[in-house]
Amino acid sequence: MESFLATAKASSSIVSTLSGAQKNRILKEMAAALRANLTVLLDANRLDMAAAESNKLASSLKDRLFLDESRIEAMAKAIEEIAGLKEPVGRILDGWYADAGFKIEKVSVPIGVIGVIYESRPNVTADVGALCFKSGNIAILKGGKEAEHSNQAIAKVLQSVLIANGLPKEVIALLPDSSREGVTQLIIQDAYVDLIVPRGGEALIKYVCANATVPVVKHDKGLCHTYIDRDADLNKALSIAVNAKCRRTGICGAMETLLVDAVIAEAILPVLKQAYDAQGTQLRGCERTQKVIDVAAASEEDYATEYLDNILSIKVVEGVEEAIAHIQRYGSGHSEAIITENCTTAEYFLNVIDAACVYLNASTQFTDGGEFGFGAEVGISTNKLHARGPMGVSELTTYKYKIYGHGETR
Repeated sequence: MESFLATAKASSSIVSTLSGAQKNRILKEMAAALRANLTVLLDANRLDMAAAESNKLASSLKDRLFLDESRIEAMAKAIEEIAGLKEPVGRILDGWYADAGFKIEKVSVPIGVIGVIYESRPNVTADVGALCFKSGNIAILKGGKEAEHSNQAIAKVLQSVLIANGLPKEVIALLPDSSREGVTQLIIQDAYVDLIVPRGGEALIKYVCANATVPVVKHDKGLCHTYIDRDADLNKALSIAVNAKCRRTGICGAMETLLVDAVIAEAILPVLKQAYDAQGTQLRGCERTQKVIDVAAASEEDYATEYLDNILSIKVVEGVEEAIAHIQRYGSGHSEAIITENCTTAEYFLNVIDAACVYLNASTQFTDGGEFGFGAEVGISTNKLHARGPMGVSELTTYKYKIYGHGETR
C-alpha cells in the first residue's frame, strides 16, 4: 500500500504540470477508448450483474450497477464534456501589489492525491478518474465489491490511454487492497494522500470520518424533501413530485419525503396517490394523510430513512414554517425543494433551508454534476467546507499565493 501510494504521490508532479491542451487530448482519447472497448466492458458488467442476482442485491443497487451500450456512451460523453470545460488549474483568482512593493497572485492549483470511496455505480470510476485528471490530480479509486469486474475493466481502459501517452498508470488507479483493511490504511496515509471523498451508505461515511487522518469531504446520504405549498400550481406539483421520486429511486437526489400544505391536502393527495400507484410507489403517511388517502402509517423512522427505493413518506404540514422545521430536523443537507407561485414564500424557503441545493419549482433529481454543467461530479458534497453540492473540477483545486519580488526584504 505505502509503495503504491508513494508512486502515486510522485506522479502528481507530472500530471500537475500538463497543459490544458495535453489533458484535453488525452481525455478525448479515453472517451474513444471506452467506446472501442464496449464489448469488454459489457462482458465485465455481466459478471457483476450475475453475482448481484446470486447475492440477491436490492433492485435499486442493481440499477446503479447495470451497464448497457447507452450508459457506456454516456460515460464517454461525460469525459468529452469534462475535456471541454475551461481549464481549472493556473487560474488567477485574485492579484494585487503589497505595500512592500511585490506582486501577489492567488492561483488555482491541484489538490494532489485524492482517494474516492464509492459503491455500486461503475460509471463513477470513469467520471472521477476524468475529473481528477482534468484538474491535475491523482485519483485513487475504491469501488464496491459488487462492481469489481466493471471497475477493473474501466480502469484498465483509462490506464491504457495514460500509458500510451507516457504517463504512469497510477494517475488513475484502483486501490490495490479493496478490503475493509485496505480502506482503513488508505484513510490514514496523510503522507501520501491529500483528500478522501467517501460517497455511499451512512455506515461508510461515519467510519471514514471517525478514523481518517487525511482531510475528508463527505458525500453523505440524500434525505431529500419536496414541499407543496398552498400557492402551488397543482399541475406543476404533480409532475415534479412524481419525477422527484420515481425517475430513478436509487440516486441520492431522489425525494424521500413529500410535505403537503394542509390547505390543499384534500385536493392534491388523491391525485398524487393515483399517480404514485401507477408507478408502483409504496406510500406511507402521517395521520392527517391517512384521513385523505388510504396509505400505510409513516413512523419517525420512516421520516429519518433514505430509502433509495420506490417508497415515499408523506406528511401534511401547517404551511411553510412547519415544512421548514421538518426539513431542518430530518434533512441531510443535500437537496430540498418548494413548489409555489408565491415569490415571498419561495424566497423565504430558499434562504432559510440549510442544504447544498435548494429548488423552486423543479425536481431534486437535477442535483447532478452533468445537469449543473460540470460534465460529471466526484459526488454531491454535504460538507460546508471545502466544497458543497456537486463537486466538479473547480472543487478539485485549491490555491496558493505566488509572490513576485524585486529584492524586497523585511
